[in-house]
Amino acid sequence: MDAFHSITGRIAHLPAANIDTDVIMPKQFLKGIDRQGLDRGVFFDLRFLPDGSANPAFILNQPAGKNAAFLLVGPNFGCGSSREHAVWGLNQLGIRAIIGTSFAGIFDDNCQRNGVLTLTLSEEAYQQLSAATADAEHNQITVSLEDKTLTFNQQVLHFEVSALKREMLMGGGSAVDWTLQYETDITQFEHRHFAQRPWLQRVKGPTA
Repeated sequence: MDAFHSITGRIAHLPAANIDTDVIMPKQFLKGIDRQGLDRGVFFDLRFLPDGSANPAFILNQPAGKNAAFLLVGPNFGCGSSREHAVWGLNQLGIRAIIGTSFAGIFDDNCQRNGVLTLTLSEEAYQQLSAATADAEHNQITVSLEDKTLTFNQQVLHFEVSALKREMLMGGGSAVDWTLQYETDITQFEHRHFAQRPWLQRVKGPTA
């Protein structure tokens, strides 16, 4: 995964509440044996018309949202099923951060583990950002995880983010990579644990 330090890009507005993972990644895109091509599935029923052409009414097909790096979303974004494909597809589409007032818990965790930052703002800060970036000519923002700031139209908002989320995203690795940095500590713990409880140690059988 790409490390997240400071990123500048367009922010697209998707203010509807309770957008679930079935909308973000419809079920027909869950059949593949790998993660390839999931960018096409993101918001498929909203982005495309029945004939397969782009829906001009959808924000990500408009100048204000095309090639957006950020989404400004309504409350409880990512609710519904726990499908991780939704986050994989958003990442492939180029979405680096999703900003709102609340997120479904499993979706939030999936984002953290797959390189997508979720930022939870107060209602006041959310409305400030929404109003300042509503104009397509002024919807470029900078999100800095290093400084924990959102910068837009000469305004700056400070945000809070958990130390774990910040460390993982700035490091750019997977959850496994993050865990392996503590491999020495884990090994030392195992040795102490089994030294105190030898009956828990699995006994290897005779080799052929």
